[in-house]
Amino acid sequence: MSERPFRTWWATPLVGLLGGYLASQVGWPLPWMVGSLLAIILVRCLTPWQLAEIPGGRKCGQWVVGIGIGLHFTPVVIEQVMAHFGLIFFGALVTSVSSVVGVWLMRRSGEDRATAFFSSMPGGSGEMVNLGARNGAILSSVAAGQSLRVLAVVLCVPAIFKYLLGDGTPAFHAGSVDWRWLAVLFPLGAAVAWLWQRLKQPNPWLFGPLLVSATVSIVWDLHIGLPDGGSQIGQWLIGSGLGCHFNREFFRRAPSFIGKTLLGTALTMLIAALAALGLSAATHLDLRSLTLGMMPGGIAEMSLTAEVLQLSVPLVTAMQVMRLLFVLFLAEPVFRYWDRREQS
Repeated sequence: MSERPFRTWWATPLVGLLGGYLASQVGWPLPWMVGSLLAIILVRCLTPWQLAEIPGGRKCGQWVVGIGIGLHFTPVVIEQVMAHFGLIFFGALVTSVSSVVGVWLMRRSGEDRATAFFSSMPGGSGEMVNLGARNGAILSSVAAGQSLRVLAVVLCVPAIFKYLLGDGTPAFHAGSVDWRWLAVLFPLGAAVAWLWQRLKQPNPWLFGPLLVSATVSIVWDLHIGLPDGGSQIGQWLIGSGLGCHFNREFFRRAPSFIGKTLLGTALTMLIAALAALGLSAATHLDLRSLTLGMMPGGIAEMSLTAEVLQLSVPLVTAMQVMRLLFVLFLAEPVFRYWDRREQS
């Protein structure tokens, strides 16, 4: 149970709701996430009111989103994803390797090796902070770099896709809502998330429900979806949680660091887009889905963007998960090899 006082966070969901509603009224893509995220940041930056994160709010949002993402997986879809396993592997590898651009920029600005490396890797914030702690990085900078990268991708990518590339061809049509299945999936997903968290595995409240939902959907070929508003609730909770990581001090702390992080993120996104263009030309798969799958954002955020823009959610999710696995398993060995070479 969180000890965070109620008075510090009671207004957070209300401000997030207002931001999400306004964004939805102007037709902004991924409105309930982007709108709530921006509303929280604006309040924290422009007023003395430092809204705190809702206790367990972001986890709850990931739980809902994980169930929804998993329901996009069916036997036919998973066969198509597995048929393109090599492409998914290569795309994730390109995204991971392209992060060296950010490392190079950080080193040019005087950051130490560990901080430059782990703040630039496109992995989860918590996981990269933990790896950075084991290797002598400045943890506040690693956390700031990771948060800023996700913020930049969430704010830019949905808008770029919607207004420049347009919507995709609907790849998934959910059947009617089956409350009996949902009554099984949600508690089971929460139980697996809790166990995943106890085992100290990455991103437990997204991966646990997603794994449960996808497995059940594939085995029983469900073709069901969340009720209307379910995805929006997940977006709102995740966006409200993300926004609480930013305030005036964050943006004032190190302008050079922030600038290098944003530039590195932009270059990584450009490399991903160019690689996706080549892969699409070679395989004739949808360019938008490939590009989104290679973006250096969070799995939940990119999968939600795919869902909203009617792209291939399973393909995007598979590429994002593969990229995260690359970073989690290879980042530390690669860094230690690089560190030994630099010291020798």
